[in-house]
Amino acid sequence: MAPKKVVEQPKILLGRPKGNLRMGLVGLPNVGKSTTFNLLSKQAVPAENFPFCTIEPHEARMNVPDDRFKWLVNHWKPKSEVAATLTIFDIAGLVPNAHKGEGLGNAFLANIQQVDGIYHVVRAFDNDDIIHTEGEVNPVKDLQTISDELRFKDIERAEKLCAEIEKDTKRGQDKQKIAELAVMKDILAYLQSGKWLTQGDWKPNQVEVINTYTFLTAKPVVYLINMSQTDFIRQKNKWLPKIHQWVQENIPGTMIPYSAEFENKLSEFATDEEKATYIKDVGAAKSMLDKIINTGYSALKLIHYFTCGEDEVKCWTIREGTKAPQAAGIIHSDFERGFICAEVYKYTDLVEQGSEGAVKAAGKYMTKGKDYVIEDNDVVFFKFNVTSSGKK
Repeated sequence: MAPKKVVEQPKILLGRPKGNLRMGLVGLPNVGKSTTFNLLSKQAVPAENFPFCTIEPHEARMNVPDDRFKWLVNHWKPKSEVAATLTIFDIAGLVPNAHKGEGLGNAFLANIQQVDGIYHVVRAFDNDDIIHTEGEVNPVKDLQTISDELRFKDIERAEKLCAEIEKDTKRGQDKQKIAELAVMKDILAYLQSGKWLTQGDWKPNQVEVINTYTFLTAKPVVYLINMSQTDFIRQKNKWLPKIHQWVQENIPGTMIPYSAEFENKLSEFATDEEKATYIKDVGAAKSMLDKIINTGYSALKLIHYFTCGEDEVKCWTIREGTKAPQAAGIIHSDFERGFICAEVYKYTDLVEQGSEGAVKAAGKYMTKGKDYVIEDNDVVFFKFNVTSSGKK
């Protein structure tokens, strides 16, 4: 008898990002964090040379750059257009021992709890006019400081949760609480070993507990390496190899070298033509702001699908591996509850064929059922029926 085919179960991912991604911009004071936030959001918030000028998290929502969305809008010319959005929080800088409340530590750590992922701004430039709160520019030391502070805070939280859950288990034989306590003890031991939760190989039941309590070290990190304009243009910096080594050996994540100084000067030009001229004149490659925004999505394994028509073109955000009914549920719970099928074609096929009718004629307009996994690039029309309620 032939062996049964083993069906590989999809891995449950850490985190529970919703349709609107929330990223927290963090870093030690005076690393260029608030300047970067200003550039990303085009909002005027304080960016003075003072360690704690950002006391409350400043919030900005921006459209995510997507050439596919622009093309679809131009093609359909709808009455309404809704792009994917990214919300960024500029969170107050922290210092060593922030987990004990030093600096603005407690406020910092409470604010970062609410985000889906972290943009960690790292200073890799020398400037005598901009003080470094630790007395010297040392990006590797700064990386270790912030990673330790977040881990220490998670240890503190896990210890409290262990005590609370253990107290609950003594009141009765709640099997779920007993199982949760075992997982929480595993989480605590792992954190105490010096590692972030993102580095662990967790079982599905453990991931559920981690996601329930939104631990700081369970959030993916994108490293924004802030260099001088000179280093950014020549694409060389003495700290980059050391930063790369630390990231790979400790908390892996995407690194984006950029220059807030360069981006600030670029923002002074009013038109795209003027900006392109400046980029060419100074010998730079391009602005990195669009890449920073889009990398926030890829770090959380998020993708986009589109719904299109004469009334509206809209970009929807889901996680990789989402099946059609759950993707429909992002639009409205009725779409998931009464899901019949998804009519799907690829954005690239529409571009190639020129019209939806031509896509159908070419045999590339597909009808998919409940097991279809929505892919990045899909244009989707959902069919549903909720007139007859199912079993509850």
